[in-house]
Amino acid sequence: MKDIFIIVPTYDPDEEIMAKFMNELKKEFKNICIVNDGSNKSHNKFFEDFKKDGILVLNHYVNYGKGRAIKTAFNYLLNNYPNIAGCVTCDCDGQHSVSDIKKLAKEVIENPNKLILGVRNFDNDNVPKKSKYGNKITRNIFKLFIGIDISDTQTGLRGFGKELMINFVTTSGERYEYETNMLIECKEKSIKIKEVEIETIYLNNNATSHFNPLKDSIKIYKLFLKYFIVAFSSFVLDIILFICFFNILTINSKILGATILARVVSSIYNYLINSNLIFKEMSLKTLLKYYLLAVIQMIISGCFVTYLFNLLNINVVLIKIVIDFIIWIINLIIQREFVFKEE
Repeated sequence: MKDIFIIVPTYDPDEEIMAKFMNELKKEFKNICIVNDGSNKSHNKFFEDFKKDGILVLNHYVNYGKGRAIKTAFNYLLNNYPNIAGCVTCDCDGQHSVSDIKKLAKEVIENPNKLILGVRNFDNDNVPKKSKYGNKITRNIFKLFIGIDISDTQTGLRGFGKELMINFVTTSGERYEYETNMLIECKEKSIKIKEVEIETIYLNNNATSHFNPLKDSIKIYKLFLKYFIVAFSSFVLDIILFICFFNILTINSKILGATILARVVSSIYNYLINSNLIFKEMSLKTLLKYYLLAVIQMIISGCFVTYLFNLLNINVVLIKIVIDFIIWIINLIIQREFVFKEE
């Protein structure tokens, strides 16, 4: 496909595996771009041989990371190939078959405005445990906090039309977290995602991968930490205020009164943080929707806590924590999909 480039970010490759992969790739694609992301100088001749073979090789002097390597390729291709239709990114470690790369390239032509993901089946017996469980954890976190259901959040086989290349060239992230940021940005900008099932290939238990399970996982999961911190801190603040007001008030409906006063204060905190840090959407419309939601949830919380306290006659704070924790989970989803959703 003459208008599709295949981008191969590379760092200290297994030369035997990569050479075999590139020989197969060259038979199907003329436009191939390798990004040497600061590999050891011992690989210089290996990359020079690709250049002599007519393959475009871009070089980083030092190792910047996979995310930067992909953005370097996007930037170069957009500047130097104005007629480019799109590209497919793939790994150099033999995890992606040429037939699957062809499938994604075809999808890019047919769906230029969708992010195409080559997704693996993690229930296969050949999948390493760290990859199997790591993906399942991440996909569930994505579903809860971001609101998108993706079967393979960490796939490196992805297809982009030209407009998506332009969009993602400015996406934040230098290493593996860049690919996670892409998915989050799809949700924020209403970019559709199409999944294409691919072979699940792991050579030598994925020994050639440069993914650091600890360091790179922290960078990926810290993207979700802000969602948790804001939501949980609002929850804790509301409970503390409820305890204070419950012990101060002398009215008959102490539970409902404490619930209302606590929620007024905690909701101001939650709205300001969410609108500025998380969803980055502040307007009169979001404010009205937010407080409509807050009033409804406040009434539900107050009524349920009062009812269960009278029924069970157990610690009111314990009941409040259980009820509001359930409301907190539902609240996160409603805020994401209704209150702060971009038009």
